[in-house]
Amino acid sequence: MINRNVLIIDDEKELRTLLTRLLSLEGYKVFEASDGEEGLKILNQEEIHVVISDVKLPGISGIDLVPKIKDINRLIEIIVLTAYGTIADGVTAIKRGAFDYITKGDEDNKIIIAVERAMEKAQMSRRIEHLEKRVTEKYSFDNIIGQSLKIREAVNLAKRAAETDVTVLLTGETGVGKEIFAQAIHYESSRSKNSFVPINCSAISKELLESEMFGYKAGAFTGAVKNKKGLFEEANEGTIFLDEIGEMDISLQSKILRVLETNSFIKSGDTKPTQVNVRVIAATNKNLNQEIEKGKFRPDLFYRINTMKIEIPSVMQRKEDIPLFIEYYVRFYSQHLNKNISTIDEECIRKLKDYNFPGNIRELRNIIERAVILTDGNILLPSSLPNDLFDGNKNYSTPMTEKLDEVEKIHILKVLEETEGNKTRTAEILGIGLTTLYRKLKEYKIE
Repeated sequence: MINRNVLIIDDEKELRTLLTRLLSLEGYKVFEASDGEEGLKILNQEEIHVVISDVKLPGISGIDLVPKIKDINRLIEIIVLTAYGTIADGVTAIKRGAFDYITKGDEDNKIIIAVERAMEKAQMSRRIEHLEKRVTEKYSFDNIIGQSLKIREAVNLAKRAAETDVTVLLTGETGVGKEIFAQAIHYESSRSKNSFVPINCSAISKELLESEMFGYKAGAFTGAVKNKKGLFEEANEGTIFLDEIGEMDISLQSKILRVLETNSFIKSGDTKPTQVNVRVIAATNKNLNQEIEKGKFRPDLFYRINTMKIEIPSVMQRKEDIPLFIEYYVRFYSQHLNKNISTIDEECIRKLKDYNFPGNIRELRNIIERAVILTDGNILLPSSLPNDLFDGNKNYSTPMTEKLDEVEKIHILKVLEETEGNKTRTAEILGIGLTTLYRKLKEYKIE
């Protein structure tokens, strides 16, 4: 049962007794105090949701008591009691943070309604705070797995970035967890109570991407029957995460640069700029310096987003963290798949540590999920791992002299084989957009 605790602060014992009896009959647990000092002492000892306080009290006045109560717990709602001639005091108390005021002598029903409304607001505020806390904990830096030097360095840089509004560029291979870092930076920043809006720049065509990011006015083009709010507006006062920014068409890059420099943009079909206050975090698995040389990325945009560059290490750069990942994902998928796996065979750990993981953490996670599904007992055995993937790494691991594009081509072929040619699922496993996959298939001449 949810607690519904009320504190009455009044120096008139008869009134306290009357209100206590009235509210107790409505299911409230009631505490009493004869002055402000006693009331503050109770507030520091008990979980109080609503306070009913007289304006005229010995010592601290009810008006001065309001901010002191809020200092103890800002979620407590306060109702002040006023005499007929002191209604102005009730209004002053509301300006200082009180929820409402009641005139002494009002009908019992009015008092009950006022307390019920205050209690509903107090309970709702607590539920919202609880949900916000859960979200913040979920995306906390503390939930980034790993103790290796490289991941700790990346986390420390990201924590410094979270303390500011600086634009951040996250770099690293596909599947290393760039979005997890972006979420952690947002939810540990001063913008955490506002929106975190992610968009994959490689997954949407150029024309649609512009509309998604900036919106448009009704009549801007055929089919634009009403105004559309863009993602930059959705992210106002919060953070927008531009994933795979290296895949963005160069004509759109100038518009992103304008937003970064002026905090404004012009929607399609509009003549006036739209002002926004948005923190931008970008991510890429490409070498943007090389993209600049090819004429595919604007150097001025690169210099603007490269204010705080954080490189997320690959699994190969932090192999000592692999056992931690295995333990975490085995526990996670065991819970979600109703399994009872309590032990991981050492041979599983050895085989996974010997593998190169071109798909990084995302690939490791998918392998563990599959292994958990195939495990019947409480021990994760090597037999649950994909045999072709770990058969001496003969087919899919490459020597150190192999070129990076060959490694990527081999891995794409492997995932295509696993998905029986399902390109949508292949792109999902690889952590890239479908358009990016088609481009790579064409580049590597994969039918």
